[in-house]
Amino acid sequence: MSVKVYYTTVTASREVKSQQAEVMRILDSKSIRYELIDISVGGEVRDDMRKKSGNPTAVPPQIFNEDQYCGNYEMFSDAVEEDKVEQFLKMA
Repeated sequence: MSVKVYYTTVTASREVKSQQAEVMRILDSKSIRYELIDISVGGEVRDDMRKKSGNPTAVPPQIFNEDQYCGNYEMFSDAVEEDKVEQFLKMA
């Protein structure tokens, strides 16, 4: 079981940068191990993220458990507020 966070190192969007940082901070604070996958390394990685999420316009951060889609930042944020992060990540 491996949590994967699709993110980008190349973005002009402060919102995307902030959301990515918050996801990583929360996962770190809960000692949840995760793998970062940078979509800026090539279009095929971005396309793979979009295909797996079922959204042709998805932007980072997108969160998966292995290849199982968990959700985007808004869904993650809701899970944090409801104290259901492990369920959101399909770990429970």
